[in-house]
Amino acid sequence: QVQLVESGGGLVQPGGSLRLACVGSGLILSRLSVSWFRQAPGQAREQVAVIRWSGATQYADSVKGRFTVSRDDVKNTVYLQMDSLHPEDTAVYYCRADLRWGQGTQVTVSS
Repeated sequence: QVQLVESGGGLVQPGGSLRLACVGSGLILSRLSVSWFRQAPGQAREQVAVIRWSGATQYADSVKGRFTVSRDDVKNTVYLQMDSLHPEDTAVYYCRADLRWGQGTQVTVSS
């Protein structure tokens, strides 16, 4: 079965960190561009980071310098390291590859 599965979300205080993981099944993530998106309540889904098959990365201005996307080819997993989290980072985070979406993982930043 071809699917993407995210994990690692949770509740964290402002200034804290979380690492999200996106595991691919039936897909070789190192051959694809893998993107992280997020969607806050009442807002459109927005792309926050992408890692291309070449390893090149790109970030939205809102997360640049705080988020880092990386890939472990052995584990067929893409990570999103999120540091210095703000309350406005609260959203459901999704990974996307090969026109497929994962189910999402909730990130809540609150004191």
